[in-house]
Amino acid sequence: MNMENKTELLGMDIGDLENYLLSQGQPRFRAKQIYGWIYRKEVSSFYEMSDIPKELRLRLDENATISIPRVLKQRVSKDNTRKFLLEMKDKKKVETVLIPQGGDKNDRYSLCISTQVGCPVGCAFCATGASGFQRSLQAYEMAGQVLGSRRELAKRLKIQDRQLITNIVYMGMGEPMLNYDEVLKSVYMLNDHRGIDIGQRHITISTAGEVKGIQRLAREKIQITLAVSLHACNNELRSRLIPLNRKYPLELLMESVAEYIEISGRRVTFEYIMLDGVNMDLTDARAMIKLLKPLLANVNLIPYNEVSGLEFKRPSPGQIRQFYNWLTEGGLNVTLREERGSDIEAACGQLAAKRER
Repeated sequence: MNMENKTELLGMDIGDLENYLLSQGQPRFRAKQIYGWIYRKEVSSFYEMSDIPKELRLRLDENATISIPRVLKQRVSKDNTRKFLLEMKDKKKVETVLIPQGGDKNDRYSLCISTQVGCPVGCAFCATGASGFQRSLQAYEMAGQVLGSRRELAKRLKIQDRQLITNIVYMGMGEPMLNYDEVLKSVYMLNDHRGIDIGQRHITISTAGEVKGIQRLAREKIQITLAVSLHACNNELRSRLIPLNRKYPLELLMESVAEYIEISGRRVTFEYIMLDGVNMDLTDARAMIKLLKPLLANVNLIPYNEVSGLEFKRPSPGQIRQFYNWLTEGGLNVTLREERGSDIEAACGQLAAKRER
């Protein structure tokens, strides 16, 4: 059978799998077995499913598929951050980044996943936006990034522990809120305790300021973390850095964030990329303090990771420390993000899914 006509099993929950197998004349309990092979063991070949009858394996191979993305290339940073170039079944490519969280042991990882192939927002400082936009990913392709990365990591490290990836951040290629329904569907896939089993509080969704998505997320009654890319505290500069600000200026954005906090009761993280000579003087610090101090919020400062062909530069360590001090002295809760993966173009703003390296 042509691949396009095969039934995609990746993305099905147990209920979906039960219905599919019942339609094939199979008992309901087979669904739980297959679900475990897919989501707990990252198996995409029916022939590896050893507790499934051979006849059923042959039939599934003819009529169904499990499209866990294929790792085309891996790059490993000096700090053990890993970047995977993944290929979807239509040959579109995205990048994911594995960030070690376990100290010297590196025994736990956060995974930064993509929600779109490219990005339509076009932030001025970002390699992903410069690469253009092709399409949004489906929920199963986002869950597949987790499975494909987990399988590759286990293979590379020669380990059996499938719980190495403990945190998921939707901060890779694309704007998650412009693919809202599929992103939320993938969150529930990742959260299912019978499968991938990532706790909601270990999942972060980032947005460049898509207000309608923030408003919808406030009403979802889920315990994920919302991260908002701020990067400037006046509309003129923010519109230059983030074109989406022209549609949703700071007044609308901050209103939606305040509403999100009120409804959800959850703290919001504001990401702020520090650009040398652009958004780091005392006036910028004072504007941020005025904007964010009334909110239940954290600020995550990110020294810029330079992108070839773009004009922006990384500030000096002294400038970074001074800006940090101004904000903390002003009463904000601030962290300085530890640099990870910039030597392999895996840091914030550097993902572009290039095949040639």
